[in-house]
Amino acid sequence: MTTPTSTSSTPFHDALHTTYITTLGDKLDSPTSYEGAVTEHLRVSGVYWSLAAISLLRSPEEVDALMGLTRPLIRPSESGTPKESRPAIVDWVFDCYDPRTGGFGGNCSQRQHPQRLARQPPTDNDQNQRQFLLNDETPCPHDGHLLYTLSALQILAIAGKLNDPRLDKPAIAAFISSLQNEDGSFSGDEWGEVDTRFSYCALSSLALLGCLPLPNDDKDEEGNDGCDDKHKEATKPVIDIKKAVSYILSCRNFDGGFGSIPGAESHAGQVFCCIGALSIAHSLHLLNDENNDTDPKNTHGGNASPGGRAGADLLSWWLAERQCDSGGLNGRPEKQADVCYSWWILSALSIMGRVDWINRKKLGQFILNCQDDDDGGIADRPGDMPDVYHTFFGLAGLSLIGFLGDVGEKEGRVYREVDPVFALPVDVVRGLGLKAQVVSGMDGRVDERLKSYSVLDGS
Repeated sequence: MTTPTSTSSTPFHDALHTTYITTLGDKLDSPTSYEGAVTEHLRVSGVYWSLAAISLLRSPEEVDALMGLTRPLIRPSESGTPKESRPAIVDWVFDCYDPRTGGFGGNCSQRQHPQRLARQPPTDNDQNQRQFLLNDETPCPHDGHLLYTLSALQILAIAGKLNDPRLDKPAIAAFISSLQNEDGSFSGDEWGEVDTRFSYCALSSLALLGCLPLPNDDKDEEGNDGCDDKHKEATKPVIDIKKAVSYILSCRNFDGGFGSIPGAESHAGQVFCCIGALSIAHSLHLLNDENNDTDPKNTHGGNASPGGRAGADLLSWWLAERQCDSGGLNGRPEKQADVCYSWWILSALSIMGRVDWINRKKLGQFILNCQDDDDGGIADRPGDMPDVYHTFFGLAGLSLIGFLGDVGEKEGRVYREVDPVFALPVDVVRGLGLKAQVVSGMDGRVDERLKSYSVLDGS
């Protein structure tokens, strides 16, 4: 895919972005970092955004060396002697695994946790027990949550470590299964919040684990139920995929968009979660199914949703209308443009074969204008401070409109492409053999990065 965005006079700051990403961890780990303190609870997702961003700019070998992905990061000390500055990211991710729930938490700490009482601290007096706890440096994971479970699995996928013996796939699958509600929705954790974000996290996580059943009588086109042989017996059936799909469709609104729950306002972030989940579940065809009987009595209480041929195109038009005069995209009507929607909207349009329904040149220029020309990184909008969340989604947006590929050709670099379904580099997705369903463009063509998927006719 080519696009005129690469002719922009605004430079793309490859080196600055690389430096911004690779030095961010040390800045956030500083005890005086305000940003580090307020994002402490979601550090696993922050590390995923960092790794996914740098993975679009550098090769797997360079990412490992720059980030300390699979081995400890070694940097010179003040004396010039090489010194281990932090353990491998993969090892830290496993420290964030919460065996109590079976999921991954957003971080880990050295604070006391009920599950660590099994280590039998001294009980002769309170002073000895307090000293034991102060000296105890055993990693203590935060409570497991679907959001961080997916981020952890995405990190392990980038690292090529999904078969690490420390990864308890049956326990993680059981954790996800336990969070599915009777109506097909998913709670994020044991405390019960329901959101279509969690539907995507559940399906994407199970796909990465090799444990996702498909709705065609729980068999895919090759007759498999979705679980790899090693874990099939322990996890079958993992979830009710038909109910999961039915719930997602119940969150569709009259304007074609999706909300966080049935009847909630359409939001571009929720659209990606719903379209991505339907893609992974091989159920995109239901967007255009006039006879969709997944919820004939509207038992979920959502708005009447559009069917027929207009279904997917009505949604694509709603997404295309999110482009503002600045060229950027917003998440809802009457809101400001924000770089993150370059991902949430472009990914959904890519899956549905409708990226050409927006002005890619203007969007590319908007993203470039949000770069920090001094320190690197990408902000939510021009002039604001950059952060790693918007840096990743800005780079992902540039990838989806073909900008990175064009720049790479001109500058002799090979930039990796992002997959719009799994939010991972395409080479990682293909290496794992992940499956999904996409829609062709109105001319019948399919983006090269999506040709390994099942393709519906969108012409």
